[in-house]
Amino acid sequence: MQTTTSNEHFKLTLPFVGRRKEVAQLERLHAQAKQALILGPVGVGKTELVRHFASRLPLLICPESVRLSEIYSALEGQLGLDAGDLKLVPRKNRVLRALAGSKRTVVFDGLGWTTPKLSSFLECVMARVPVWIAARSDHSWDIGHVWPLLNRVERVELHSFQPTETRALVEAAVEAGLIPGEALEVVKWLHYRSEGSPLVLRELLEELAAHPCDLSNPHALRRLDLDRRIHEVFPTTLVSK
Repeated sequence: MQTTTSNEHFKLTLPFVGRRKEVAQLERLHAQAKQALILGPVGVGKTELVRHFASRLPLLICPESVRLSEIYSALEGQLGLDAGDLKLVPRKNRVLRALAGSKRTVVFDGLGWTTPKLSSFLECVMARVPVWIAARSDHSWDIGHVWPLLNRVERVELHSFQPTETRALVEAAVEAGLIPGEALEVVKWLHYRSEGSPLVLRELLEELAAHPCDLSNPHALRRLDLDRRIHEVFPTTLVSK
């Protein structure tokens, strides 16, 4: 029996597949310097979509858009600014000046409930450069004080994977040598078990890459999903093999 810890559980760098409609929509909005709201439930792939564009376009990305101090730090690092001993208001003003000069689209990923101060900052940014907001909801009770600003943005909605998209990702992972070719035989099971969630599918493929098994054995498939759930709920728990 072999025991592995979570630090042996690795993250796969999976190819980007599907989302043609959403990619085309964002490409158009970027070319037109317009605002966007990338909308979808947790695990649907909003961050992956942002990363896909970041590899092709000169975006400024705030990976955690919750606290102003973290937002300022993320933008300062990408704009080549040194915060030094400046307080929040001078930092804000300097960031806004730099953004106006950069003319680059700013992406606020993981936006949830917004305070009046955060909403005010977002409005200031929108007045200077295009803004993309990635959020789980566009309801006022979920997103907070930024809600009145959403009438200025175009919605780009992400939905769960269709079976064809699940197959495309599994095929790409097999072609890249990340997972065994036998995974192609259980695409329907992977889609059913992931319920179309790109995040859950990724986790299943990571388990398969880390611990290859006999995919023709239903017990092995159940164990694969069980290990994924264990890592999801208890990321530091020991898993026996």
